[in-house]
Amino acid sequence: MLKKFICVYLVLPAVLTTGCFSSAVAEEVNLYTARKEHLIRPLIDIFEKDTGIKVNILTAKTKVLIKKILDEGENSPADVLITVDAGNLHDAKLKNISQKIDSKLLNQLVPKNLRDTDGHWYGLSVRSRVIMYNPTSIKPEEIMNYENLADDNLAGRVCIRSSSNIYNQSLLASLLFHNGDQAALDWAKGVVKNFSREPKGNDRGQMTAVVLGKCDVTIANTYYLGKWISSKKETEKSYAKQIRVLFPNQDNRGSHINISGGFVTKNAKNRANAIKLLEFLADDTAQEIYARKNHEYPIRQDIKVSEIVKSWGYPFKMDDMNLTNLGRLNDEAGKIFDIAGWK
Repeated sequence: MLKKFICVYLVLPAVLTTGCFSSAVAEEVNLYTARKEHLIRPLIDIFEKDTGIKVNILTAKTKVLIKKILDEGENSPADVLITVDAGNLHDAKLKNISQKIDSKLLNQLVPKNLRDTDGHWYGLSVRSRVIMYNPTSIKPEEIMNYENLADDNLAGRVCIRSSSNIYNQSLLASLLFHNGDQAALDWAKGVVKNFSREPKGNDRGQMTAVVLGKCDVTIANTYYLGKWISSKKETEKSYAKQIRVLFPNQDNRGSHINISGGFVTKNAKNRANAIKLLEFLADDTAQEIYARKNHEYPIRQDIKVSEIVKSWGYPFKMDDMNLTNLGRLNDEAGKIFDIAGWK
């Protein structure tokens, strides 16, 4: 019997990303993912071996994948989309490309605050956006809370990413949720006044600026420091020794967290297998492997983490707000960034 293949080609800057989905395979699931394949491939290999379900993977950036699913409409081969940040997951839900699922196992495995209130998406790993600082130029007591980054004594000492970055948008959304509109606006204005330079670069760019003395403090996701510590590059290993992690707001609501997560697409042709894949990724085996490999946090605190992650202090107090609020307040956060002049 001849097999009919549906092949997808994405032309991205300097890279061609390809996924081929066989319509003749009885047990398969088509995964669109914004996570790099080498990070999830070890998990996929186990899933395929344990279940006999073939996983066809297509990788690209989140915005590209969401647009692709929208363009493909009812003919989309995608069954599951995995991406980072609750803001992105909420955006996909608003664009009507996800569907509600009712999995007792997922509801048992994924804490309530790490999943969509309507059952559309589920968290698969946790990251914390923390304060990182130069220990030779700043004292921890100066920066115990996110709110401290707007204090006058940090004038000219803060470097940070652009407001267009979804991670920063979600952080501000959390401040909106806890402190209200005016306090969030005052905070954003205060941080802008404390900029040591115009926002530019990614998280590692901000961390590098701290190490090189271009600023004293920044905000970054913890796993970036994990990548430096475990790097084969001597420069990155050296940088890692010159910066410290501080988990903010430990005396009150806890440190801001976010997730990578996934959902079953609205037009999934392999819905049952898609749910099985999400259930596997949320279960103990996958959680432990992924937490060790990428230096992120598992969705349950009884799962082992890497020694690197443990060295920063784990467990720590996490903000337990439902992450649906990060997406719900995203537009308002964007408006506040604009008013504050945070480019």
